[in-house]
Amino acid sequence: MRKIATLLVIVLASISCTNAQQKQFSKKSLSEKLTNTEGKDVSFADILNKYKGKKVVMEVWASWCGDCVKAMPKVKELQANNPDVVYLFVSMDKALDKWKAGIEKHELKGEHYWCNDPEGMKGAFGKAIDLDWIPRYIIIDATGQVILYRAIETDFELINTTLKN
Repeated sequence: MRKIATLLVIVLASISCTNAQQKQFSKKSLSEKLTNTEGKDVSFADILNKYKGKKVVMEVWASWCGDCVKAMPKVKELQANNPDVVYLFVSMDKALDKWKAGIEKHELKGEHYWCNDPEGMKGAFGKAIDLDWIPRYIIIDATGQVILYRAIETDFELINTTLKN
């Protein structure tokens, strides 16, 4: 019985550590460059600074990602219910034309950046933000503090609650 209780404590501790939320981005992630829709490379830090003073929902996605496409109606609902929030889309597409076509095809309204890295999710930016799944949602408050670091397409209730608080 004692072994079972010990095992249970270890499992619960592991789960709580896995779900831990970071409060800020690493220096490495902030120094990474993303490409804007005009083809200009911009540091992630500069992108975030551009929206300081506003609440931001960041979605990391790709046009080839079935889960990303499936979640888009929920993102559009989120946008309709929270019009004062900046929606920042970071694409992990491997080709510029696929990224731009995805924006147009899915009628994504918001600010768009492309992670111009041939390794995509497994590249430098993906590693810097601990990217293990897309779509991935991150919420940043008006002060620039990360208030939700890791959410996926099944977490829209959590995303909505976080935005309301």
